[in-house]
Amino acid sequence: MRILFASPAADGHFNPLTGVATHLATRGHDVRWYAGPQYARRVEALGIPVLPYRRAVEVTGDNINTLFPERARLKGPRLVSFDLDTFFVGNVEEQFADLVDLRGDFPFDVFVCDGGMYVEQLVAEELGIPVFATAMSAVVPDAASPPPFFGLRPARTVVDRARHRVVRAMLRSGMRRGVQHYNDILAAHGIPPIPADGFPHVPMASARKIFLDGVPGLEFPGYRPPANAEFVGPLVPTRAALGADVPLPDVVTGHTVPVVAVSQGTVDNTDPGKLIEPTLEALAGDGYVVVATTGGSRTEELRARFGGPGVVVEDFIPYASLFPHVDVFVSNGGYGSVVAALRHGVPVVGAGTREGKNDVNARLAVNRLGADLRSEHPGPARIRRAVERVLADATVLANVERLRAELAAHDAVATVTAAVEAVELSPAA
Repeated sequence: MRILFASPAADGHFNPLTGVATHLATRGHDVRWYAGPQYARRVEALGIPVLPYRRAVEVTGDNINTLFPERARLKGPRLVSFDLDTFFVGNVEEQFADLVDLRGDFPFDVFVCDGGMYVEQLVAEELGIPVFATAMSAVVPDAASPPPFFGLRPARTVVDRARHRVVRAMLRSGMRRGVQHYNDILAAHGIPPIPADGFPHVPMASARKIFLDGVPGLEFPGYRPPANAEFVGPLVPTRAALGADVPLPDVVTGHTVPVVAVSQGTVDNTDPGKLIEPTLEALAGDGYVVVATTGGSRTEELRARFGGPGVVVEDFIPYASLFPHVDVFVSNGGYGSVVAALRHGVPVVGAGTREGKNDVNARLAVNRLGADLRSEHPGPARIRRAVERVLADATVLANVERLRAELAAHDAVATVTAAVEAVELSPAA
């Protein structure tokens, strides 16, 4: 079977697909990956052939603010609107033209993609190729789900419901530009438009199956996925996608005091003053070991400022190596890193309000898997209190252990593989 993978150029969209792609390749399928220059190098490290962008432009966390400097000044609905139109919709027509051309060299039978790769609808409906998508349940809402991107909890009161209505109206207004852009693309291919509130989930409805990365215990209680979606457990990246291992010092592996890890993720990590610095200020040298991963941003500066026997600062440490030694994870709410922590039984203190990370943190709070600071810039005192509170909360620790078992009970790679291999190929394929 010829299988083509694709994802937006962001680690949180790319990494979850890597374990499935490499597994399908080992089973003898002809697996290739459509990618831009930066992520092409990541794909090649997996041993998977790359089909490169031709017309599409690779927009990444490293270059998005350079390509679009106005983005740095945006927040709230305006940021959501901008990212939708530039990062997710802006390349759809060019991506589709690329894929049509690439089929001449690689007539793929199946398209497996992250659900944010909105070219999926054209592939399914214009080319008639089976599409399988991966997604977080937070972007595939049910009728009771709160509107996304604002870190809202399920409505429990009349006031909550009114607030949700207002936010939904704001989102419809803010998404108008991206929706119209997308609908213009669909119209050019004779495909009916999506509704005004159709992002981020409606393009995924064309997929034969949406594989939800995680388990019900990570969602708001009572969540019901759409008919073409199912929870498959954690989509764990292959180790080759995560870079080289880093030896951990004895102060981490043989610790006698709580170990706290802190990260700002891979996109919004250029200003460590948001989360890394206040966490180090709150905890370094005061009864804790603190491990900060910077993503390569100002690592040496942080080492010089916070150097000490109880502080470790690295560009990157694979979570599979780090989290078995960690007691609490202070995170900006990136979904992949949060799930990685919970897979290892580590509670999370979430602090982040951009790029939907507040929605992840809201689910942590509602399910009592940690704490949600509801801030992009929490101060050291707030971080310290949250870490102390989580470590002392027996209910949080029990919930995290229960979720760890729920995650371990699933085999996402096996589930996705079975669905893809069940596709019946035409006799000419």
